[in-house]
Amino acid sequence: MTDADPVLRALAHPVRLRMLTLMWPGPMSAAELSRELDISHALASRHLRTLDAVGLVELAEERTRRGGRERRYRTVHGSPLSDRSDGARLLAATLAHTLEERTVRRHPEGKGVTVDAELWVDPEAWEEARQKLAGIAAELHDAARPPRSPGTIAVGVTLMAFPMRETSHADAPGQPRPGPEAE
Repeated sequence: MTDADPVLRALAHPVRLRMLTLMWPGPMSAAELSRELDISHALASRHLRTLDAVGLVELAEERTRRGGRERRYRTVHGSPLSDRSDGARLLAATLAHTLEERTVRRHPEGKGVTVDAELWVDPEAWEEARQKLAGIAAELHDAARPPRSPGTIAVGVTLMAFPMRETSHADAPGQPRPGPEAE
């Protein structure tokens, strides 16, 4: 990681990753984030400034609170990662870290869905499934409330589904390259 890569540096801290997911349903202030993450207000503010500086969050609203000004930030949808050629890899690494952190907090008796697959389907089936997955993600996003709202439960959702380039067996990770006798 170099100084020329501020987005990567911003994503390198687990607290900032958690802040991004907490702000997904709606804006939060440094004070709200500090309470939720059990960190100081100053540290939450510093992390927010880092995320803001690289365009991963944006100021959503400013309001008067207890005689002062409270700034509330939200996660930017379509963040700078989506414009990068390495954005998908960075996003996958971020999702993997977040998934690992959430898995530790999984309710032992809670029902969930786990899928990991590399499938070959016709383009129409893929498009239909892609639209359904996008709809489910939008439905959950629309239903999301601020952390610990009465009558809610915490759920972890990680979803990344995409078409892949076709590779030969020799190019696939973990696959032996054919020897001279196979050519």
